Amino acid sequence: MKIAVTAASGGLGTAIIKSLMEKTSEENIIGIARTPSKAGNLGVEIRTGDYDKKETFETALQGCDALLIVSSNTAPEYRIGQHRNIIEAAKHCGVDKLVYTSILGNPEKTAFSPVIGSNRQTEKDIAASGISFTIGRNSLYIDPDLEYIEHYKKEGKISNCGGEGKCTYTSRDELGAAYANILLNDGHEGKTYNLAGPAISQQELAEALNRVYGTNIVFENMSVADYIKERKAALGEFLGTIIGGIYEGIRNGAFDVPSDFEKAANRKHISIDDMIASYKA
Repeated sequence: MKIAVTAASGGLGTAIIKSLMEKTSEENIIGIARTPSKAGNLGVEIRTGDYDKKETFETALQGCDALLIVSSNTAPEYRIGQHRNIIEAAKHCGVDKLVYTSILGNPEKTAFSPVIGSNRQTEKDIAASGISFTIGRNSLYIDPDLEYIEHYKKEGKISNCGGEGKCTYTSRDELGAAYANILLNDGHEGKTYNLAGPAISQQELAEALNRVYGTNIVFENMSVADYIKERKAALGEFLGTIIGGIYEGIRNGAFDVPSDFEKAANRKHISIDDMIASYKA
C-alpha cells in the first residue's frame, strides 16, 4: 500500500512519516511538499504538492492508496478551498482512504473559532467525498511551549488567559504514532477521534516544567482582552488574535474533552512529564 502524507516538510507531517517508517517500509511512503527540497532528508520519496494548485496533487497522488491531509496553516477563508483541491485530486487519482488532521475546539465562541469552523467544513467535505475516511481532531501541541522554554526561564513565568481551564496537551510525536496506526490498520473507517493527552491546567503545566527542567516558573493569569492585546502587539493582528483565541478556548474548557487516543494509536498516551522529558532529551 502506498501512503502519501502532505506537508511533509512541516513538524506534524515529519512526525507522521517518521512513525510510519518505524512500522512499514520506506518504499510504501510518499511525502508531499510544496518545496520538496525542504523534506529531502526524510529518507522517503518526496513529490511536489501545492495546496493552491489542484493539478500538482493530481500528479503527486498517482499510484497512492491512502492519503493523510495535514490541515493547512493559512487563514481560515483560504483553507476550505485548499483542502477541497486535495480531496478532488484524491478522487481523481482513485485514492481509497483519506485521513485528515483536524483540531479540537468550539467553532463558535472564541477568536480561534474561524479556524475551527474551517476544519469542521473540511470534515464534512471529506465525509461527502465517497472515499473511506478517518478524522483526527488534534488537541494542542505541547511542543510550542517547550520551544519557548528559554523565554519562560528568563521571565520566570507563563503568562496567558488560560485561567483554571484544563488542556489535554499532546505532542507531534504522539500524534505521529496515532496517525501511523490509523493509516496502516483497518477498523478506523468513518471514525472521528479526539486525539488528546492528559488534561492539565496552566498551573500544572508550569509545575511539570519545573519538575523536568528544575526551574521555578509560575503561572500568571491574564484577562482575555489584555492577553489578546498583548499577543497582537507581539505577533500582529492575525496571529495574535488566533493565539489569544486558543488560550480563551482553554479557559472555556474547549480542549478539556474525553480522549480517543488509545483507540487511534492502540496504546495509551504518554504523560505530560514524559512528553517534556522526551523533548528535553
